[in-house]
Amino acid sequence: MEVVRSHRKPAEADDVVPTLPLYLSAPALQVRLEDFELYAVDRLRVLKEISDGLSRGKKSDEMEKLVRELWKLHMSHPHASEVVNKDIISHFVLRLVYCRTEELRKWFLSMETSLFRYRFRSETHEAQRALMAEFHLPYKTVTSAEFENVKDKLSQVARSTGQSLSSGDGIFYKVPFEEVPELVAGRRVYIQKGQAYVAMNQVVSLVVTQFRFLLSKALVLTNRKWTTMIREQEKDRLTPLVESLSLSYLGPDYSQPREFTEISLKDIDQVAKSSFPLCMRHLFEKLREDHHLKHGGRMQLGLFLKGVGLKLDDALAFWKAEFSRKFGAERFDKEYAYSIRHNYGKEGKRTDYTPYSCQKIISSMPGVGDHHGCPYRHFSEENLRAALGRMGVGSRALEDVMEKVRNKHYQLACTLTFEAVHGTSYDAGINHPNQYFSDSKKTLESRNNANIA
Repeated sequence: MEVVRSHRKPAEADDVVPTLPLYLSAPALQVRLEDFELYAVDRLRVLKEISDGLSRGKKSDEMEKLVRELWKLHMSHPHASEVVNKDIISHFVLRLVYCRTEELRKWFLSMETSLFRYRFRSETHEAQRALMAEFHLPYKTVTSAEFENVKDKLSQVARSTGQSLSSGDGIFYKVPFEEVPELVAGRRVYIQKGQAYVAMNQVVSLVVTQFRFLLSKALVLTNRKWTTMIREQEKDRLTPLVESLSLSYLGPDYSQPREFTEISLKDIDQVAKSSFPLCMRHLFEKLREDHHLKHGGRMQLGLFLKGVGLKLDDALAFWKAEFSRKFGAERFDKEYAYSIRHNYGKEGKRTDYTPYSCQKIISSMPGVGDHHGCPYRHFSEENLRAALGRMGVGSRALEDVMEKVRNKHYQLACTLTFEAVHGTSYDAGINHPNQYFSDSKKTLESRNNANIA
């Protein structure tokens, strides 16, 4: 890669230390097991918020601001000297977590690349040049005469993009045009004889391409090490932690009813219609229709009902009324009542089981005759369209939902459904069925109070 400089000499970057690591090699650090998990979860919060922001179509400057806020919120450390260590450790922990399948690798690669992009843009030009040197993307000085030959063309491109030629210290890189496709597509560079002239303030495209390439290779190699050595060696210590982190739900556990969420048996049909998310509404309707659900469906719906405040006595009465129609009361008492009491922490180890998060439901694999799982992922397009129509999702909103489904943004599809059903914007994003229910009840309650007033 060759660089074209203007006649202005830039500041030397040799003594500049960027705050952004390139994660080229794993650190030789001792990490406590609790920090191993905590650091990873904090970084995961950042990546998931980035994913949500990108899925919602936030603009580049909005994403840059969001990343700064997220980084400050989640990736700080009480000891300033540990901030960089937390950054590096958390990246390599999640690299291990997300290397294990193609789907996980693809998501992690995309989110880490986006995070890198916006953090790089926040660095000074001197720090950016230092990072380029670390990536072995050197540039050499050329004569001012060469710059003068293309100066008018560069000025024209700069004006067309609302920039001035002096942006980025007047430094330009000359690279093969195929290395910066996004700049070429946006007509943001001047091209001559197959070479694109890239301004310093556009160099993020070059660096991000290199970062993505190296990380993609590293994830494949990490997966190879994981499957051939690490997984077995660490089966009693790290392996359970690594395998659970990719399914981590980072919000409230809804083990106890929240505001507006307690329901009674007499109201359950009405509330199911008005405030259940599609996954729970489908299970509820199938239970009413067939008077039975397989184990996966019973667990998914049963723990959800527990989380929305259905008392144990009402839950037993509800399930018994349905199952007795098909199997009789005696069989219910013998085969099913125990598991319901168990979910409420009244049997066995008396564990207070928590309702399933969206991530867990999406990751489930329902079989033939099962009705649990996420409709946005597991339904056919025809069945999903029909189910959404029954919920009252209009045709325009329906197409927006289906677009998100086709792009595998299942939680965002559910969020758009919430907005369509309730006629309101919802910036929080759905991460849990009980969150959907709680905020639905809150929205309807607020609307009723406004109407009364």
